[in-house]
Amino acid sequence: MNLQTLPQAFSVCQIPDLSQVDFTRPYVFLSKTDEELSLVCETGAVPQATLAREDGWRALRVQGVLEFSLVGILASLSTILAQAGISIFAVSTYNTDYLLTKGTDFSHACAVLSGAGYAILE
Repeated sequence: MNLQTLPQAFSVCQIPDLSQVDFTRPYVFLSKTDEELSLVCETGAVPQATLAREDGWRALRVQGVLEFSLVGILASLSTILAQAGISIFAVSTYNTDYLLTKGTDFSHACAVLSGAGYAILE
């Protein structure tokens, strides 16, 4: 399986509303529950109004479109990284999965996943 590194720095935020979210950016991950509105976006595109914010994330994208019948892809990746002591923030879309790690862990995460047989593409 191929994993593509994304060159952008990302931020994970809680936001009060959608008014300042720039949906023209290539990466905007949004989730809403009855308790919060969360945004993952490029650090340079973080809205001014945030309730909480954590910068310094990097991302890997699972290459290709994943069929819904596939089982265990995210579990396998997260287990490998957990065993290496690397925390992740996972985002899933209709087509695929994204794994974010802190930038300080990103090179190590890529090396660990490469050692486990995943191809890391830049």
